[in-house]
Formats: sequence, C-alpha cells, structure tokens
Amino acid sequence: MTDQTETPVAPPVVCGDVVTPRPLGEVRTWPRSFADRLTAPLPGVRGMSRLAREHAIRPNAEGLRHVRRLPYAPEPLPPVPAGAASVTWAGHASWIIRTGGLTVLTDPVWSRRILGTPARITPVGVRWEDLPPVDAVVISHNHYDHLDAPTLRRLPRYTPLFVPAGLGQWCRRRGFACVTELDWWEHAELDGVRFDFVPAHHWSRRTLTDTCRSLWGGWVVQDTKGPGDGGRIYFAGDTGYGHWFAEIGRRHPGIDLALLPIGAYEPRWWLGDVHTDPEEAVQAYEDLGAHAMAPMHWATFLLSAEPVLEPLTRLRTAWQRAGHPRDRLWDLPIGGSHLLGPGVSAPTTPASGATPRAPR
Repeated sequence: MTDQTETPVAPPVVCGDVVTPRPLGEVRTWPRSFADRLTAPLPGVRGMSRLAREHAIRPNAEGLRHVRRLPYAPEPLPPVPAGAASVTWAGHASWIIRTGGLTVLTDPVWSRRILGTPARITPVGVRWEDLPPVDAVVISHNHYDHLDAPTLRRLPRYTPLFVPAGLGQWCRRRGFACVTELDWWEHAELDGVRFDFVPAHHWSRRTLTDTCRSLWGGWVVQDTKGPGDGGRIYFAGDTGYGHWFAEIGRRHPGIDLALLPIGAYEPRWWLGDVHTDPEEAVQAYEDLGAHAMAPMHWATFLLSAEPVLEPLTRLRTAWQRAGHPRDRLWDLPIGGSHLLGPGVSAPTTPASGATPRAPR
C-alpha cells in the first residue's frame, strides 16, 4: 500500500555499476510503511512493563556521580585548509562537518531538552550564533533526539535537507523548500559534495500512529572535488550492530572517518538490537574498514541505564584490546574538532586533555 498524495517518479537510472544521483528537492511516492526493513522485532507491551519493573530507564545515583567529569571543551571552529575537511562534535549525534566548501549539520539538536527525557547533562559544544552559514542538513531518522523541530526552525527555509524516505512531507509542512528524500543506497549531490544514504539497524516513530512510516539510516558524505576523489565521512546515526556495516564498507571503500554511536545501550535485552555498545562500535569500525573512528551518542542525554562515563571507558578498553593505533580513535570532547585530509590529521582538543565544565 502506498501513499498517493505525492507524484510518482522514475526509479534511479543505472549505467553499469554507476547509479545517477537523485535530483535535489524531488517529490516522491513511498510505501506507507518501512516495517519490512526492520532487522529485529520491536519490543512490545511486555518489554515496556519489564523495563519499568526493573527501573532500567535511567542511570542510578552512582551512575550519575561522574556527570561533571564528562568531556566538554568548546573551542572556536578551526580554519579548514583547501582540500581538507573538519568535524566538530556539538553533542549527541550533532556534528558540524565542513568539507568541499560546505558546512553540513548532522541530526542537529541545539535544544536544552527533548520530549521524554531530562534536560541535557552537558551544554551544546558550539553556540548557534557561532556557526558559519549552514549549507545542508542530513537527518538519520525521526526520533526526537535526532530530529529536533525547534532547532530546524532556526534555519532558513531554503536550507537543503537530506532526509530518509518518507520524511519529506514532515519537512515540507514546516516550510522547507529543498528536501531530498533518499532510500538506502541512493545518493544526491550538492555543489560537488555527495550524500549517500546507507542502511542502519534501527526504526522510526514520533507519534503513537506513525511507527516505521519513514526510513532510518546513516550517511556517507564525500567531497568529490577534493584530491584523490575527496575524503569520505560516514555518519551512522542510530544503529545496532549487524551485517550492514561490512556491506557499507564494501560499497564505500576507503572511509576516512566513521562517526559511530557508543551510548544508550543498557539494558541490552531492550536496546541491543538498535544501539551499539562500545565493543560493538569497535567491531563496526573494523567491518567498515575505516581509517579512524570518532564516538558519539553519549554524554548528552540520559536515554538509558548505563553510568554516564562508562561508554568512553569501555570504548578505550575495547580499542586497546583490539590493538588499533591510539591516534585513530578520535574521542573528542563535546565542542572539540578534528581536521582530516591530505597531509592533515590533527585533533584540536583531544578528549584526554579536556577540562570538564559544569553543565548548565
């Protein structure tokens, strides 16, 4: 069953192994549900009851004890040399990616609180007024900690949005004029920067009646004008561990940086299918064949039961145990940046040297 409120369009044109990019702002018809893309069943009423019974929704008092030690070290955005790129962690899944002359935001959430959770436990790493003009936004899925309407309202309505299939109507209803919806393995281009939408092990919902009505996934952002066909940055969004990582790495060889989630994973019986834990994130990095990894999706919102500092400590332990070079783990503080590109690969604020700042 399909939603017939939008005009059908032709499928992508395939020339050998090359799929042409989708047109920017294209209005498309989508299935009414993407539930067939789920890689695991969603928890039901019994699961919700067990979660409440076990008091496993938030960290206990001991788990919250180290909130003030969370790495937070905001700094000015660094200059980006020609042919290079930079990433800056604003917190949670919000990154400022500057590549190919564009400033791209991922899952921008600048709000102090989101529906259903306490206020953020660390401030945003970059003040909104300190951002350069935003050239594009990519959204991984429609959960409130990734799709924040108050933050999007701060953007000019002509800002290009790249979103999962089925989410375009939500964006257009809010006045955005250039919304590009993509299915898995499709891509579009903006001023020489390519945006590929890739699979994830997750789901979508904003209300009680729209479960899996829009798709979910990650993005590979690449400057096609740069030396050697530009750098590739993979933004995972929200995802559990599974077979898609190896396939993404096969289809997008030479990923320079993987932005991978490491938090919101306890209890595993509840969140294991949709959120990677730190050890799984390291395995995902290996499956992708990426050069470097930067962790995200932790230290910002209280979404699950693990202690607030545990994701980072477990990640560092797993990384060391796997024998990976330490300089390829870019464990940035919130507000920290890292440059990447030909002859450039340097953090401006490593997490290990961050001076924690009291949350406000």
